[in-house]
Amino acid sequence: MRELNVVISGFDHYDGVDVNPAIEVPKAIAEQGLGPASGPDDPLDQVEVTIHVVSIPVSFAKAWPTLKETIEATRPDIVIATGLKHSARGVMLERCATNLMDTAKPDADNVTPRREPIDPDGPAAYWTRLPLRSILNDFADDSIPATLSSDAGTFVCNSLFYNLLNWTATQERVLGGFVSFPLVGPAHSSQNGLPLEQQVAAGRDVVREAVRYYLKPSSSDILIA
Repeated sequence: MRELNVVISGFDHYDGVDVNPAIEVPKAIAEQGLGPASGPDDPLDQVEVTIHVVSIPVSFAKAWPTLKETIEATRPDIVIATGLKHSARGVMLERCATNLMDTAKPDADNVTPRREPIDPDGPAAYWTRLPLRSILNDFADDSIPATLSSDAGTFVCNSLFYNLLNWTATQERVLGGFVSFPLVGPAHSSQNGLPLEQQVAAGRDVVREAVRYYLKPSSSDILIA
């Protein structure tokens, strides 16, 4: 049976957030696994997936080095970074990482970069390397509210996303991407947020489809625009 390593990261703390899905979702997936394959023709039926979880500080200087340390220790085939978007009504699949740090609010180190490149020698942007179309199809089957997001902003989430894709561009074959979760809220609420159980199901869909795509890549799985 083939073995694959998956790293899932989440930011460790958000002010005013009691239940942080960027921590709870990766932890639940690591503890509960991906569930059974859908059948003998499912690529997941012939693979053993090991999930590694890492907590990331909300710091421009420390976020990527923390994730990279775990990457170097585990040598993953897939890296999925996650974060929190307070304004989101559902799960947001981030399409693009831009080479920009620009914020009016400080990070955990009280740093507030304004209109600075993440990598002065890097490209302006990278596209995600996750199969967004397949993930959205799974979300629809599981009745999980979700949308595509044009980018991950210009705060630490985007900086981590950009550095991750900057690194994957140098690798022979590693998938990487970023998923933003909403606040944890009650079911059928008119406010922003989704129940934690639904967000865990969404995270599991992301990992399962990323693994399937890694094993059997198809251009029909990719959705950028």
